[in-house]
Amino acid sequence: MAELEAALFPIVAKINEYLSNYILVFLLIGVGLWYTIRTRFVQVRCFGEGMKKTFGSLSLRGGRQAQGMSSFQALATAIAAQVGTGNIVGASGAILTGGPGAIFWMWIIAFFGMATIYAEATLAIKTRQADEDGSYRGGPVYYITTAFQGGFGKFLAGFFAVAIILALGFMGCMVQSNSIGSTFNTAFGIPSWIVGAVLVVICGVIFLGGVQRLASVTEKVVPVMAAIFLVGGLVVLIARAKYIPATFGMIFQYAFQPQAIIGGGFGYAIKTAISQGAKRGLFSNEAGMGSTPHAHAQANVTDPHDQGVVAMIGVFMDTFVVLTLNALVVISTLYTADGPLAECGAAAASTTLGKANLAQTAFGVVFGAEAGAMFVAVCLFFFAFSTILSWNLFGKINVIYLFGKKSAKIYAALGLVFIFLGTLMSNDLVWELTDMFNNLMVIPNALALFALTGMVVPSPHAAERQ
Repeated sequence: MAELEAALFPIVAKINEYLSNYILVFLLIGVGLWYTIRTRFVQVRCFGEGMKKTFGSLSLRGGRQAQGMSSFQALATAIAAQVGTGNIVGASGAILTGGPGAIFWMWIIAFFGMATIYAEATLAIKTRQADEDGSYRGGPVYYITTAFQGGFGKFLAGFFAVAIILALGFMGCMVQSNSIGSTFNTAFGIPSWIVGAVLVVICGVIFLGGVQRLASVTEKVVPVMAAIFLVGGLVVLIARAKYIPATFGMIFQYAFQPQAIIGGGFGYAIKTAISQGAKRGLFSNEAGMGSTPHAHAQANVTDPHDQGVVAMIGVFMDTFVVLTLNALVVISTLYTADGPLAECGAAAASTTLGKANLAQTAFGVVFGAEAGAMFVAVCLFFFAFSTILSWNLFGKINVIYLFGKKSAKIYAALGLVFIFLGTLMSNDLVWELTDMFNNLMVIPNALALFALTGMVVPSPHAAERQ
């Protein structure tokens, strides 16, 4: 196993380097900027509307739906996918490799991503299909084949389906279980394989319950887990209040002068900071990746716009609230004047601390090393556990698209195997594999988003003809 990992890692890392540096950044910012302009800044104009629709009638007991999910259950399922290791481990990795300035580029990606995810959710509702039992099937494969007819559309949809099954259903769930296993081992000394076995049992029970059981779990777990993490993070920031101005200062300074902390020339440093922000930003909020439309397609709404504005709030909560809070905790405790990584270059920092234990160390500055490790481990368990549930559903929808309903049980069994294997494999290779398939998913999804602009934002002339 070790020899295979050693051989695969440099190959996968090189593929990711080209995808994230030369394709991903341009596609993500391009489609986000395109929809920001075409929708006349929908993420600004309709932000209040989205907040009202999301929290105006908030309930943690949405109940069993006649079909699909309630709008909030669909959002909770989407946020369960978005708020995972990307917020804790992913943000930490971006800071380690790209410096504190990478967080600024995550914000930029997320701002434009709010317009992107509006388009994704709108298209997911407009192109979804209803099964005989009243459940919905929707997601990029359905709007890709709407955008591109014939063999080319089927190829792109098939490419996307395979990529998401590997990226989220298998490799992605390995990342989540890997992070849970490593943090629990650090905090409690529990062997990773035991954590993996427990995860398999719990996830297996929920998988068997289908969409309704998953919706019931996520609508309760997501708000509670977010609240616990936010309270813990605010406690740290209050304790480190005098360092908050310097923390924001470093984020903005190193966004435009990254060579001061990354090293090397300006060109190399800025490319690293931006690509880390884009790559980790994609993994965190998933806007443009094509994953969360599967959840939003389940929403019981009559107007696609309604779920589109709700979807925007998912990106906002993920990046501008949860991820930013974690980033502020890490930078204000570790990178400020009295921190262990003060004036420490990104390369040196990554040899001192790894992305898996950076957050634990940061919270430990205020809570104490042991309590900090335990707090992050518990939060990460809920974050990653809920992500596993959502990602398994997204993969399942695409497995059924490719192979029919009978394949769902085989997929579920394989998914449980990968969850267990994730606790046994090295962290770095699992992350690189997941990044690679995440990057590949973006390509067909972005092409369809560009092609279906008229379906998301109908022209005035089209409306008049109707």
